[in-house]
Amino acid sequence: MATNEKAKVAVIIPALDEEEAIGRVLSEIPTVIDTVIVVDNGSSDDTANIARSLGAKVISESQKGYGRACAAGLQEIDDADIIVFLDGDCSDYPGDMQKLLDPILKGSADFVMGARGGEKRPLAARLGTKLCVSAINLLWRTHFSDLGPFRAIRRQSLDLIDLKSATYGWTIEMQVKAVEEKFSILEVPIRQRSRIGQSKISGTALGTVRAGTRMLFTILFLWCTRFGRRKNV
Repeated sequence: MATNEKAKVAVIIPALDEEEAIGRVLSEIPTVIDTVIVVDNGSSDDTANIARSLGAKVISESQKGYGRACAAGLQEIDDADIIVFLDGDCSDYPGDMQKLLDPILKGSADFVMGARGGEKRPLAARLGTKLCVSAINLLWRTHFSDLGPFRAIRRQSLDLIDLKSATYGWTIEMQVKAVEEKFSILEVPIRQRSRIGQSKISGTALGTVRAGTRMLFTILFLWCTRFGRRKNV
């Protein structure tokens, strides 16, 4: 992999009712980023208008689902070399983005994930993540520590793995398929803070159970279908 410090970088931010947070998130994105796309995933508040007023390109994906929102954002990007995914709830520090980009720009990684410490996340969310990560590590013999949504990947690599998940299995599918394709993968520590507003996943007990169930189903489905994918699985 050759060094490419002039690569174009696009950021995709799926957002659902994040009017209190989206302005701060956008204001903290490094100025070196070429394109910022906010995907309004059916918000009933002023998320879209705030994002648009701050210079982001805003598109709408009315059918709810984290994966659907990410996929809709990707369809709007045709000239980026690296794609960064970032949540709109302000739980991550966009300023840490360079930590994700540097290994790719220097040619030492195809895919870099932000590893969260976990201290600012609800206990149920941490336990659910630990369960899913443990299952992936056991089945695919990996050593992941997190499923964090703050991540960067080469666009060429992302297109190769052809993600299908419509909901919260998107991050799991990306990691598993990246392993199967033998991408160069890194996890780098990132800072965390309490999100602004209520989480769509861990904000309620029912939401936590639903999201956890979907994630575990995604893992099981990917494991059962692994031999139908590329020859180097």
